[in-house]
Amino acid sequence: MALIDVSGLCKTYVMGEVKLNALCGVTTSIQRGEFISIMGPSGSGKSTFMNIIGCLDTPTEGSYRLDGIDVRGLSRDQLAEVRNKKIGFVFQGFNLLPRTSAIENVELPLIYSAVSGKERFERAMEALRVVGLQDRSHHMPNQLSGGQQQRVAIARALVNRAPIILADEPTGNLDTKTSNEIMELLVTLNQDSGITIVIVTHEADIAEYSKRKIRFLDGRIVSGN
Repeated sequence: MALIDVSGLCKTYVMGEVKLNALCGVTTSIQRGEFISIMGPSGSGKSTFMNIIGCLDTPTEGSYRLDGIDVRGLSRDQLAEVRNKKIGFVFQGFNLLPRTSAIENVELPLIYSAVSGKERFERAMEALRVVGLQDRSHHMPNQLSGGQQQRVAIARALVNRAPIILADEPTGNLDTKTSNEIMELLVTLNQDSGITIVIVTHEADIAEYSKRKIRFLDGRIVSGN
């Protein structure tokens, strides 16, 4: 059974009298343990696809099963629970709380999982250790470099032990050297821990770290399916 399975996925946005078809009949699957890059020009549908598989948006038509769960009929609260348990998110802008330490940022997803304070701390420290930042646990984001902030974001994505990491342009705000370090970390997590990783990227050299490239154009998959 595929970890991510979509069939006939369509997404239409209605703006006044104008209809915009962001996705048109997308069918694909991603197996557990894959490392996928989603590519395509601006407006090709890749971000819409990422939002749908991340349970941040719902399709207009088609089906989506995440780890065997049909997400189309889920309530908002059920979708939030699925996101919390199944998916870790990494964003281009890091999305760290500025007045909160690294370890407190990493602990955040666990607050919604009814995990005790002691276990939250232990799991957050372990996640920081995995990304090599255990000695920066009490630093604020403005005391960390861009690469270190992204590592904190990756630790936050790991802390709930979700089987999937979705990364939207994770190296977009980083220099080349730091970008390569972040991608090598993601490769290690994929290979050593079996985490399924899906990244959106415009950069061909970043996409080369993945095992498969799915290319979008005009709301459809044109290669890599």
